[in-house]
Amino acid sequence: MVKINLRELYPDVYKTDVFVDVAEEVLAAIRGQEQDDAAYERRKFRHKAHYSLNRGDGIENDALNRPLTPEEILEQKQLREEVYAALMQLTAIQARRIYARFYLGMTVAEIARIEGADRRRVWESIRRGLKKLARRWTQPDNLTAA
Repeated sequence: MVKINLRELYPDVYKTDVFVDVAEEVLAAIRGQEQDDAAYERRKFRHKAHYSLNRGDGIENDALNRPLTPEEILEQKQLREEVYAALMQLTAIQARRIYARFYLGMTVAEIARIEGADRRRVWESIRRGLKKLARRWTQPDNLTAA
């Protein structure tokens, strides 16, 4: 057990000395939190973000994530083209449904309602199309074959 003065830890809360006995693990946790708070304040100052990084407007991504290199951009473009080519080898219905589900973010129920089809049939069509894509993706020779 260690005796700590709460006024030293939290001077804005405690105006007089208040001594408390705490376990060493608790004191270590308090010290760890103080270090985390200090690191957070340094990060805010370093990135000139003198407001909360948890605001949700994406500033933390701009401050912490580096921009993509030209090579990474090219790799992403090539991957998109390969995925699109593989998608176009599916039947028109499967390609349309997979595109709507994963590119447009529609739910299976929305796709079924728009197409006037049963939800289970749409789901099964998407599942079969994804299986075909997976088989073709693991066999690169099939990506270029019609």
